[in-house]
Amino acid sequence: IGFVAPSITPDLLPMPGPMPNIISLSYGRCPPLHLQAPTWMHLLKLMARLSGTRIEPTVEALALTRSPQLELRTVVQFVRPHVSSADWRALLWLTIEHPVPAFVPGAKKYGTGDTSMLPWSYTLSSVPTLLRDSSDTVLSKCYTIPSSESVPLPTLPISFPNMAMYLQAALEESRRYSSDNSSGVRRLAEMVEVCYPTETLPREDEGERSRVDRLFKKVIGRKPRKKKGGIRNEDTYELVTPFRLDEWA
Repeated sequence: IGFVAPSITPDLLPMPGPMPNIISLSYGRCPPLHLQAPTWMHLLKLMARLSGTRIEPTVEALALTRSPQLELRTVVQFVRPHVSSADWRALLWLTIEHPVPAFVPGAKKYGTGDTSMLPWSYTLSSVPTLLRDSSDTVLSKCYTIPSSESVPLPTLPISFPNMAMYLQAALEESRRYSSDNSSGVRRLAEMVEVCYPTETLPREDEGERSRVDRLFKKVIGRKPRKKKGGIRNEDTYELVTPFRLDEWA
């Protein structure tokens, strides 16, 4: 984790120190924060277990924006250490959402929900090398999580467990667009399936499924909308079962 360029090495290296309880994000001209994990599910499980860690804006960010609520812009990236490697590292990039000035050339394109385009907030400082070519390659796959009615941008501060639920919600949203060729929303589900085909999770019984449904809806903050084929909860259940449900519900 850090604001400097991540090191993608063939061998996994442990984090040099403990995860901080508070991770502060600045507003405007600052590099994005990144978190690196061996796999997508490893990243989500780690965040789900770190209930004492949260992401919040700096005092300066609050003073500068004069806003009681700042939102988080998230980019998911899967990177291979080298071409012959079968392993894909999971990278999570985070910045505070920044409105696009009207005078910026092509300002409207940042509001189209293009999942292959970096948010405006990522362009305010030097773009990290790994993100400069956000198109998919043999070494990298990149996805900007868009804002939608069912999965809005998360507001700060946000705890790591709630951030894990947000990421899982984004994946479920992507899966619902699996047959939509007109949108790039389905790309996240495709990336996870291609990069981590062996990550399978157990199915829960109907009683546990109902409890997870209620928990999921509360964390996301939206009433459910019925979708054809329903919502797949196996991944969500895997995230929340290590915790006491009374801490959430």
